[in-house]
Amino acid sequence: MKTPGEERRLFVKRAGAALFGAAFYAPALAAQSAAPTAKEKTAEEVSPTEDLMREHGVLNRILLIYDEIARRIVARKDYDPKVVTASADIISKFIEQYHEKLEENYLFPRFIQAGRLTDLVQVLLIQHAAGRDVTARILQLANARTQPERAHLRNALHSFVRMYRPHEAHEDTVLFPELHHIVSQHEFDSLGEEFENQERKLFGADGFEKMVSQVGGLEKQLGIFDLAQFTPTS
Repeated sequence: MKTPGEERRLFVKRAGAALFGAAFYAPALAAQSAAPTAKEKTAEEVSPTEDLMREHGVLNRILLIYDEIARRIVARKDYDPKVVTASADIISKFIEQYHEKLEENYLFPRFIQAGRLTDLVQVLLIQHAAGRDVTARILQLANARTQPERAHLRNALHSFVRMYRPHEAHEDTVLFPELHHIVSQHEFDSLGEEFENQERKLFGADGFEKMVSQVGGLEKQLGIFDLAQFTPTS
C-alpha cells in the first residue's frame, strides 16, 4: 500500500505524461483536421480535359444562338444585332483567343511529338484558322439590315455551326481521351493547373462561370434559355 506522498508523486507523474502526449500530438491532429481530404481536393480540382470540355459547352450554347439567329433570318423575323456581336465576341475572346490557344500551345505539340493522331491535329489546326475567318465575317455582318446582307450573315453562321459541331465532337471523343496515353499523370495534372492559371490571368476569378452567365443572358434575350422548351411533345 502506497503512502500519501507516493500517491501524490504518482499522480503528478501521470498528469505530466498526459500533458506531454497532448502537447506532442496536438499539432499533428490540428494539421490533419485542417488539411483537405482527398475527396475535398478532388472536388476542387478540374482536369485539363474536363476544363476544355466545359468550354466546349460554352461554345455549343453559342452555336444554339447562331442557329436561332439563322432561323429568324430565314423566317424574316427580327432580332437584336447586339446579340450577334456579343456572341461572336465571346467566340473570339473565350474560344479562339483562349481555348483554342490552349489546345495549340499545350496539346497539339504533344500529339505531334508523340506521333499520335497527327492527321486529326492538322485538320483541327486548319479549322481553327477557318473559324477565325468566319468569326471576323460574322462580326462584319452583325449589323446587316437588308435581306441580301442578312442572307450572307446566315451563311456565315451556318458555316461556323456546321464545322464546329463535328470539330468539338472529335476533340471530346478522340483527342482528349488519348491525352492520357501520351503524358504522365504528373504532366496531366500540371496542364490542369496551367489552364486554370491562364483562365484567371485573362478573365479573372471564376472566368468560366462569368462566360456561362453572359451566354445565359444572350439566350434569355432570344427566348431560348429555358431548357424545357426543347423537349419534344407527343
